[in-house]
Amino acid sequence: MPQIFKRPTSLKDVQTHFCSGCHHGTIHRLVAEAMDEFGVQGRAIGIASVGCSVFLYSYFDIDVVEAPHGRAPAVATGVKRARPGSFVFTYQGDGDLAAIGTSEIIHAANRGEDITVIFVNNTTYGMTGGQMAPTTMVGQRTSTSPYGRMKEKDGAPLRMAELLAQLEGVSFSARVAVNSPRNLMDAKKQIKTAFRYQVEGKGFSFIEALSACPTNWGMKPLQANERVGTELCDYFRLGVYKNIMEL
Repeated sequence: MPQIFKRPTSLKDVQTHFCSGCHHGTIHRLVAEAMDEFGVQGRAIGIASVGCSVFLYSYFDIDVVEAPHGRAPAVATGVKRARPGSFVFTYQGDGDLAAIGTSEIIHAANRGEDITVIFVNNTTYGMTGGQMAPTTMVGQRTSTSPYGRMKEKDGAPLRMAELLAQLEGVSFSARVAVNSPRNLMDAKKQIKTAFRYQVEGKGFSFIEALSACPTNWGMKPLQANERVGTELCDYFRLGVYKNIMEL
């Protein structure tokens, strides 16, 4: 009987350490499938940030550089400019990219660096204690907002896909989710598009992937998955926010 489903070549054959219900593993697979399809594994360099995303080197069978907190886009810029023939992507969380790394991502995007950014948004600092992040929902309780995020004091959650889409240097910006089969298939399509842009030298591409964090949300896996499909998707609308090929 022919095998029709297997582990992507770009992923190592290891057991995941992520919490039950976390979407990092699913997003990893989609990224690895895209790398396999474009045949870039041998020249791929991943830039891992601080947070749950730091374990990129444990799962991807590629070269990986660890960046200081929030500095992955700057490190990716240096790597791509030093090795322009490489396929360079960052893999970052919301606490990393949208908080301490805000200036790094905005300026790398505005310059139109020929890199791809995978941004996993689970509305919290996943690894470092569940603190409030720039993407934390209004009313959401965290270790640093025990009474819930208050819009009057903390502002509204940042919508990074829309924000970056306004910059001239950005070629592609989209938000996806992997909470359902339909959304997963769309996520696969958009990640492939973002990777194709770099393969064809079309400039900066950005994917925001909504993710569940059952542990820090204080939910069971199924509850957390449902929250992604309702509350998160209601505020962080899925879709393509910029595609220079369609302008």
